[in-house]
Amino acid sequence: MPSSRKPFAVAAVYLGTFMATLAISIVSVALPAIQADLGTSLSGLQWVVGSYTLCLSAFMLSAGPLADRYGRKRTWLVGVAVFTIGSMICAAASSLAMLIVGCALQGIAGALVIPGALSILTQAFPDPGERAHVIGGWSSFSAVSLILGPMLGGLLVDHVGWPSIFLVNLPIGIVTVCLGLWSVEESAHPDHAALDPAGQALSIVFLGALTFGLINAGHAGWLAGATTISLAASLFALFLFILVELRAERPVLPVDLLRQPAFASANFASFVLGFSGYTSLFLFSLFLQQGQGWTATEAGWRMAPVFAMMLAGSALFGRLTRRFGLHRLMIAGYVLLGAAMLAMTGFSPLTPYWIVAPTFALLGIGLGLAVPATGAAAMESAPRERTGAASATMNALRQGGMTIGIALLGTIMSGRAVASLENALSKLGSGDAPVLAAVAIQRHEMPAGMSIAPDSFRIMLQEAYSQGFSVAAGVAGILGLVAALTLVVFVFRAAGRKR
Repeated sequence: MPSSRKPFAVAAVYLGTFMATLAISIVSVALPAIQADLGTSLSGLQWVVGSYTLCLSAFMLSAGPLADRYGRKRTWLVGVAVFTIGSMICAAASSLAMLIVGCALQGIAGALVIPGALSILTQAFPDPGERAHVIGGWSSFSAVSLILGPMLGGLLVDHVGWPSIFLVNLPIGIVTVCLGLWSVEESAHPDHAALDPAGQALSIVFLGALTFGLINAGHAGWLAGATTISLAASLFALFLFILVELRAERPVLPVDLLRQPAFASANFASFVLGFSGYTSLFLFSLFLQQGQGWTATEAGWRMAPVFAMMLAGSALFGRLTRRFGLHRLMIAGYVLLGAAMLAMTGFSPLTPYWIVAPTFALLGIGLGLAVPATGAAAMESAPRERTGAASATMNALRQGGMTIGIALLGTIMSGRAVASLENALSKLGSGDAPVLAAVAIQRHEMPAGMSIAPDSFRIMLQEAYSQGFSVAAGVAGILGLVAALTLVVFVFRAAGRKR
């Protein structure tokens, strides 16, 4: 690639990632407005976010091989164009089903855009130092989109309406396609591409069934027939997927790379990053708006410390890597992630913002280190000719972690909130406390016919949501520390082998 075009190629890649990442953060503050406008439940909101992350993670496994075989530039550009179309469908949605379809299309397109970004940058910058710098910038741009998303989304939701949050992608998509067509250089390694239709289909069945089962458990219960059947189907699909991948000549999941401790540990960390870190956006929006009563705009601004510190950490990543080393930063990132989420277990409807903000900032620092470090570690541990598959695997596991996190942590949050409200209603003598509590939490409204004063019920509802948030944050925090411990063990063993 001519050096004069590299800055424009980097700009195109950054904008594509910006758009795909913005879709995650900007939707988070719009969830209560979508719930009220479309008349959906908490489970419906899980599907709005989950349909995007589900398709994103499921199709990423094939995105890498497709890019390796048919060209990284071509595949990435198709992704940007389809993402823009999906955004138009979301903006025009008049029902929950149509919105979910648009979000799913965005997810499929994002599967081509996000891993394609790392692969294009890796090919364009073979020098490790330059590559670390541009990957740090890529992570910073992701952080910028995460910062702008809640704040911009809150303003648009409160003053224009929730469909407008999808329309912002249209001009970004058009500019990105034009820049990419001119500046990005095509590259492909078809001999190393692995197209595996059976593995791809089974991965979709596994994630889809698991997501449905986890979300359904939130309102129907863990022992409901649909829940148990879906979870059993997901386990069976996972078993078949493993068998197919072990026997496939060119599996969609790079089994040989996952046998390498460096690649395997980086990808486990990537899964945790999605589960504990990225899912926190979904939890924060519900806690701030439904647990503490802030508007969408106010909630968006109050989430800013997470993303501001994430941006700062990402911007300094290259310099910090040269001083402290990649793996130390990676471990520190996951320790901070876990510690911050555990600290949030003490949040309540009355927790002042001067306590919330530093905790959010601590999480942001952890994410600012963990995101670029995980990406760099995964790419560093894979052969250069297989960067497409390596990037797709890392991002698929991250988004898969987010998909499972939204489903599982959302269900945990809902379950604890229902139990808390049910207990409060029982103390007041409500005969149908379990049913009333479930309806109130799922719909975020006071059921008809109750004799409780609306203001009193609102306080009870906020307390229930806060308790649900605390339990979900605790689970996320514990897994973050498990990831840090796993990385410590890997680094210790690697150092022992070098002696």
